[in-house]
Amino acid sequence: MDSVKVAVRVRPFSQREKDAGSRCMISMNSSCTSIYDPKHPKNRKTFKFDLAYWSHSGFVKTRNGMLVADSPSSRYADQKKIFNDIGRSLLDNAWQGYNATLLAYGQTGSGKSYTVIGYGANQGLIPMICKELFNTINNNQDRNRQYQVSYSMLEIYNEQIKGLLSKTKQPGGLKLREDQQTGFYVEGLKCVPCENYAQIESLMVQGTKMRTTAATNMNSTSSRSHMVITIQFKQIFLDEKISKQSNITLVDLAGSERQKSSGSEGDRLREGTSVNLSLATLGNVISALAEAATGKKVLHIPYRDSVLTKLLQSALGGNSRTVMIAALSPADICYEETLSSLRYAERAKKIRNKAIVNESPTEKIVKELKAENARLLSKLSRLGNSEKQMEDEAKDLQRLVAENELQIQAVQTFWEERLKEAQNEWEEQCAAITQERHMIQLFPYIVNVNEDPQLSGVVKYFIQKGVCKVGQDPSCSPSIILKGLGIMNQHATFTNLDGIVTLEPSDQAKVYVNGTLLITKVRLKHSDRIIFGSNSTYLYTGFPCERLADIDLAHFDYDFFQSEMATAEGFGIEKMGAVNSQSGSSNPSVLAVFHDYIKIMPLVKEANQMSKELRKDLKFEIEVKNLAISDSRGHDLEKEIIVKVTNQVTSQVWVWSKAKFINRKFLMEELYQHYLDGECTRVDKEYDPFWDPVEAICLGSAHVWLQPLAYCIKVEEQVEFLNWEGKVEAVLQIHLNPCSCTGQHFGEDDIVIDPTEMLDKRSDFQIEISQCLGVRWLQYIKDRGVQIGYCVYDHPCKFYTDPVWNNQKPKFNHKLHFTVLNVSQDYLNYLQTSALVVELWGLQEGCNDLIWSSQDIKVTDKGSIIIDSKRRTLSSHCNLATSDSQICELYLKLSKLEQETEFLREVNTALKEENTYLKNSQKKFNTTRNESAGSKKEYKMSKVKASSGSTPVSFLPKDQSQKDAQGTSCDAQFAKALKVFYQSMTIVQGQLLRLRRHRPPEDDNLKTLQLFTEEQSQMFKEFGKQLDACVCRLKADVSTIVKKKRESMSNGKS
Repeated sequence: MDSVKVAVRVRPFSQREKDAGSRCMISMNSSCTSIYDPKHPKNRKTFKFDLAYWSHSGFVKTRNGMLVADSPSSRYADQKKIFNDIGRSLLDNAWQGYNATLLAYGQTGSGKSYTVIGYGANQGLIPMICKELFNTINNNQDRNRQYQVSYSMLEIYNEQIKGLLSKTKQPGGLKLREDQQTGFYVEGLKCVPCENYAQIESLMVQGTKMRTTAATNMNSTSSRSHMVITIQFKQIFLDEKISKQSNITLVDLAGSERQKSSGSEGDRLREGTSVNLSLATLGNVISALAEAATGKKVLHIPYRDSVLTKLLQSALGGNSRTVMIAALSPADICYEETLSSLRYAERAKKIRNKAIVNESPTEKIVKELKAENARLLSKLSRLGNSEKQMEDEAKDLQRLVAENELQIQAVQTFWEERLKEAQNEWEEQCAAITQERHMIQLFPYIVNVNEDPQLSGVVKYFIQKGVCKVGQDPSCSPSIILKGLGIMNQHATFTNLDGIVTLEPSDQAKVYVNGTLLITKVRLKHSDRIIFGSNSTYLYTGFPCERLADIDLAHFDYDFFQSEMATAEGFGIEKMGAVNSQSGSSNPSVLAVFHDYIKIMPLVKEANQMSKELRKDLKFEIEVKNLAISDSRGHDLEKEIIVKVTNQVTSQVWVWSKAKFINRKFLMEELYQHYLDGECTRVDKEYDPFWDPVEAICLGSAHVWLQPLAYCIKVEEQVEFLNWEGKVEAVLQIHLNPCSCTGQHFGEDDIVIDPTEMLDKRSDFQIEISQCLGVRWLQYIKDRGVQIGYCVYDHPCKFYTDPVWNNQKPKFNHKLHFTVLNVSQDYLNYLQTSALVVELWGLQEGCNDLIWSSQDIKVTDKGSIIIDSKRRTLSSHCNLATSDSQICELYLKLSKLEQETEFLREVNTALKEENTYLKNSQKKFNTTRNESAGSKKEYKMSKVKASSGSTPVSFLPKDQSQKDAQGTSCDAQFAKALKVFYQSMTIVQGQLLRLRRHRPPEDDNLKTLQLFTEEQSQMFKEFGKQLDACVCRLKADVSTIVKKKRESMSNGKS
C-alpha cells in the first residue's frame, strides 16, 4: 500500500496583489505549513505535508529570465528543486514499471500551470520530465533493450473530452470507454510515438495552439478546463523476452475556486453548471477515500460521477504511485481559497494506492510457457520411456512459443508503422515552423493574447502585401479566419501597402484599437492592441524595422488590454478614487475592486453578445456597488462589483452579484454551445440562465443624522436618496420626533443640555416619513412602485413603509413609535455618531412587496417598538481615507469643534454645580428667617395662605428671587442655543457628504475641468462659511449665557 505523496508550494505576489498592498499569510518551517486569518491574526492553522516549497521570496531573475535563489542561504525553491524532488521520483517509478501520476491543484492564478508547464526559460515539471526521460534512454542504450515512448494530450471542459493533437473535431467530444482489465480509456484519442524530446516539445506547442483556438471559439479560458498529458513508456528486454510498461499521467486541474457554491450564493441555478462537476466529484472521491483509509465504512466511492474521476480512478486508490502538488496563493485577500486548498491536500495524503509493476500479456505468456516447459522436463525425467507422450507435449510447447514470437513480431511491426506515420507529421510541422520563422522576418502580424499566459503568443496571423480580410465565414474567402463571439462573416480589413498597414472595420462590426472603438480606417503602429468582436484580443507586431528593442511586448498582457479598455470607456482607477491625487498613494481595497472590474468586463461583453444571438433581449452592465455611498457613520462602504441586468422589452431590472453572474455565464456558455452545434436551445424558464424571478431593486440611500435626538431636539429633514454612483434618485421628507411614552412630542422646554442625563432612563421617539419627490424610477415607465426601508439601532428587523405605485410624488404617511427602555452609553454613542440610513427600493410588476416580520419585535403596553432588547458595541472606524487634503482640513475643524463643545459641556456642568450651591444656600436662608420670625410671622403666613387658597408666598428678599429666575432663564437659553447649533450642523454634515461625493468629470475637456474646479471651489467656500457661522454663533450665544450667569453669581455673593 502506497500513500499519496502531497507537496505544497507558495508563489510570489502577483502585480495585482502588490498593487492591493497584500500581506503574506503563509509561513513554512521544514514540512510544516502555517496560515493565519487576516481578520484574526491569532487564529493560525498548521498543516504537515511530505514536501513544502517556499517560492515566495529570496530569488532573483537572471539575464536569460530564469528565477534562482539570490544567495546560498536562501530557502527559495526553484523549478529545478521541484523537479529533483518530484519529477525524478515519478521517473524512477516509471523505470521500475509502475504507473505514476502527478496532480496539480490550486485556485486560478496560484501557480499550478507555472509549476507543471513553466513559463519562458523556467521550464516546469512536464517538459523537464520528458527531457530527462530521453536523456536517460540515450544513456542506457543496449542492443538487448528497446524503448517506446508515446505522447497524448487531452482537455476536459464541461464534461466533454477534446483531443489536443488531432486536427479533426468530433461533435460532443471523444467518448470514454471501459475495459475490464485496463479500466477507463478515451476512444479515438491520438497517441503519437516519439523518438526524442524535440518531438514532444513540438507536440506540446501543437496541443497548446489547439487549446488556445478552442478557448477562443468556445469563449472559455484554461482556468475552467482540466488538461491531461499521458506519456506511455514501454521497456522491452529482448534477451529475457519480457517488457515493462508505465503510464506517466500529468494532470493540470482547473481552478479550484470553480467548485465552490459561494461563487453563486443565493443563485437558484448554482448546481446547474457542468463546469463545476469534475472538481466537485474529485473532492467527493478524495473525501470518501480518506475516510476509508481511516477505517470508516464507505459504501460508495463516486468515481463514475464525472469524466475526470473516471480517468483518475487508477491514480486515486488504484494502480499508481501518485503525487499531488497544491499551489498556494500567499496574499491575505485569497485566505479562504488558500485554506480550502490546504484542507483539500490534507485529505488527499490519507489516500492509499495499490501500485503494482505492470507486466504485459506477452510477458505473462512467456513466463507461463517457461514454467510449463520446466514442468514437462521434470515429468520427462520421471517417466523415462514415455517418449511419445513427451514429444507430443513438446510440440504443444513449441507451438505456443512460436505463437508468442509471432505476437511479439506483430507488436514490433505495429510500433514501427506508427513511428513512420509520426515521422511524416514531424516533417510537415518542421516545414510549417521554418516557413513561420521566415515570414516573421518579412511581414507584420498579429499574435493572440490570452488570460492564461500559457496560451498567449501561440497563434500568429501574418498580414501580407495587399488586402487581408478578417472574418469567420470561410465561404467569404477571408485571409484570416477568426472564431469567437461577435465576429462577423466579414469583420474587418487589413491593408498592407508601401510599408503602411491600416485596419478598417466592416459595417456594424466591433473593432477596438488601444481601447477605442474603431469607426473609420486607422493606421496601425507597432505594439497596437486590437480587440475583434466581444473579446478576441491580439497584439499587432509591425515590420521588422519598427520592432524596437526597448519595447517589452510582455508588458502588454491580457490585464493591460482590459485596463486600457476600461479607461477608454471612462472607468479608470482615477474615477474610483484608487489613487490619491495629492500624495499619489493607492488605496489597496479599491485597487482590488478595479482588478475585479477588468476581469468581469470582457465576460459582460460576451454575455451581451450571447443574449443578442440567442434573442434573450437582456442587456448586462457592469457597475461598482457603493462607489459613492457611506455607512451610518459617514465612512465609505466597501466597494464591490455587481452586474445590472435589464430586459430591453419589459424594462424589468435585476442586480446580480459578481459571483452569481460568473456562475450564470458558465450556464450561458453551455446553452450557447448547443446553439452553435445546431441543437435546440429552448429550455424551461426555471433552467434558463438568462431568466430570474422579478425582484425589488435597491435604488439608493439617504442619511439622517441622529445627533439632535441625543438632546431631545426634533429633526425635520429633506434629504437626497443617492444611488451607488452618487447621483440623486429622489428627495425624502422625514421627521424624527422625540416624544413621551404616550406619543406627545417634546417642545423646547424638554431639550436636554447634557445627554448623559438620559442614562438609565426611558427614551421615546417617532419616525415619520411623509413623501418622496422627483423619483427617477417612476418617471418614464409604468407599473412601478417604491418602498422605503430602514434599520434602527441594533434591532434585527428592517422596517418598511407601505408600497406606493405609479406616483412620481409618492406619499407614505408612515409613522412608527420606538422606545429605549434603559438608555445606555452605547445608545448615546449611536445617536451622537451615527445616521439613520434610509433605503429607497424600486418595485416592478410581478415582484413581491417588502414586508417586515413582527415575530422578532417586542412592544410596550402602549404599542411602541422596543429597540434596546440587545446591547451592542459600535465598532470604531479609524483612519478615514479621503482623496483631497482640503476635506482632511475640514475634518480637523470638526474635531476641534467637538472639543470646544465638550469644553462648553464642562462649563455648563460647573455652572450647574454652582447653581445647586446657591439653591442650598437659599434653603438655609429660608430656614433661618422662618425660625427668627416667631409665632406671629407663622400666623401671618397661614392667614395669607387661607385667604388666597394658593401656594405659600416666599418671604425671600426680592433680589434673591430674581437671581433664581435668572438661573432658570440661563438654562433655557443654553438649550435654545444648542438646538439652533445642531440644526445648523445637520446642514453642514450634508454639505460635507456632497463634497466627498463630488467627483471630477470623466472626460479630459479643459473647459469641463475648469467648470468642475470652480464649482468645487464654491462648494468649499460655502461649506467653510456655513461651518464658521455655526461655530461663531454658538460661541456668541454661550458667551452671553456665561456672562449673565457670572453676573447673577457675583450679585448673589454681594
